Amino acid sequence: MERVYIIPLRDAKKVPRTKRSPRAIRFVREFIQKHMKSDDVQLDASVNEKIWERGIQKIPSKIKVKATKEEDGSVLVTLTQ
Repeated sequence: MERVYIIPLRDAKKVPRTKRSPRAIRFVREFIQKHMKSDDVQLDASVNEKIWERGIQKIPSKIKVKATKEEDGSVLVTLTQ
């Protein structure tokens, strides 16, 4: 099963500046766990690079990802665009 999500990261901007990128990564993982109903979520390196692209303080306001759920229940998240 494949789905495309646009994940808003505005809630991750409400934490201190030096914790924004790590919090955004956790927020993406939690969002996918909730919407794809799986505890095993693996983020591709492209998602990590997109969030960290401008450093720890300046995260993107939203990110578009493709989530693919395998038959064993694991979910792989990759960047789309």
